[in-house]
Amino acid sequence: MYTSCLPKTEKKTLPKTFFFQTLCVDEGLICAIKTLEACKTAKVVGNEGKQFLKTSATKCLHYYLYYLDKEFGFMFVKIQTWFPFNIQVYINGRELMKHVFDANSISYQCYDNSFTDISDVAKAQELADKFDSSKLCRRLDAFARSISPFLDTVQNQFGQGYSWCVDQCEFATDIMFKERSFLEDIYPSLVGHAFYDFSCTDVFTFMGRKPDPRFQGEAVSDYKKRPIGCRVKFKLKSNSVKMYDKCSVLRIETTINDPHEFKVFGTVRHHDGTESSQWKPMGKSISNLYRYAEVSKACNQRFVDSMVDIVPVKSVQKEIASVCTGKTVKGKRVPGFNVWSPDVLRIMEAVSDGRYLINGFRNKDIGQVIFPDMKDVKKRSSKTSRILKKLRQHGLIKKVPRSRRYHVTSKGRRIMGVLIELYHKDYPELIAKAA
Repeated sequence: MYTSCLPKTEKKTLPKTFFFQTLCVDEGLICAIKTLEACKTAKVVGNEGKQFLKTSATKCLHYYLYYLDKEFGFMFVKIQTWFPFNIQVYINGRELMKHVFDANSISYQCYDNSFTDISDVAKAQELADKFDSSKLCRRLDAFARSISPFLDTVQNQFGQGYSWCVDQCEFATDIMFKERSFLEDIYPSLVGHAFYDFSCTDVFTFMGRKPDPRFQGEAVSDYKKRPIGCRVKFKLKSNSVKMYDKCSVLRIETTINDPHEFKVFGTVRHHDGTESSQWKPMGKSISNLYRYAEVSKACNQRFVDSMVDIVPVKSVQKEIASVCTGKTVKGKRVPGFNVWSPDVLRIMEAVSDGRYLINGFRNKDIGQVIFPDMKDVKKRSSKTSRILKKLRQHGLIKKVPRSRRYHVTSKGRRIMGVLIELYHKDYPELIAKAA
């Protein structure tokens, strides 16, 4: 926090030289900022015979109190200065976990609000799963009592204090890479796959829902490129799941603003006065935080599962270059592939077909695809054999011992997967720009 040391008589005009004093806070209040913001308040309307409270929109001062708390770390509390004195508390779970890790002798490294390295990931996850929402309510009550001077009066008049709810919940799954360069290698492919390949129905899938013709709302895919990096976001009404990178961490984050879109198992009261336990729309109560975590974790996992087969583009650039140039095998010169040729791409798509993933493919399987108009079977088989031999010499496919079947190698899967993706996505755009 910075405090001005200027005398009062000199504060009307800025002097040529002035000083600031830095106050180091190890724990407690860091600073307080006030600002005029829109809010909702209650006012008395009616005459002397019948008066009642009515909600109205207005503006009033709000105070932002920034703390360095011994349990929650860096956080802030926002309080409205007019009735009903609404309070909003912002807590970052990673700040909270720092103190938990310190208490359990778990070493870690941080970048901004992300952990880039944790000595015992399994134990850290176990501690994070033990978060107690009932304890959170008690801590929030303590904050309210410390900053709201009218709380006792409100409790005496209305018989209750603050009712806490979850305004917005963000649940992140962080995938830690050993180095930033490893993440930079695969991240462009992840962004491209997420933005170009996912459709509106995939957004429903991430959120654990099925497309329904009665659905009223929007399913939006959003991509933004900023100086700090790229972000892909999928939004279903006001809830969303997004992906972005922070240093050496890939983060998948689900944000829930409207929990009613999800279900929670609980007691339901019926119109006839009876009660039953069943699934019902989830509310914003803090007691539902466990369900927030379950739903968000499932959303993140579905998103991660959809990205497992992505091949990094940068790491195979050298391998692609080696396939494009010729090489010598057993004293004989083997020419390279023109990877941008439609005929070569057709060959790569044929051998990479998923139907051959388990049992492999034969000469005639590929020949019928790459030479569909060739009626002479022997000639077609001979030409296909020469192509398969060339693919083997470049290490893209391998022959199954004591059989006539072939499998695509891991190298071939990487190279051909990237080339097919680039050909169908980026190559048409480059041709259009060149034209």
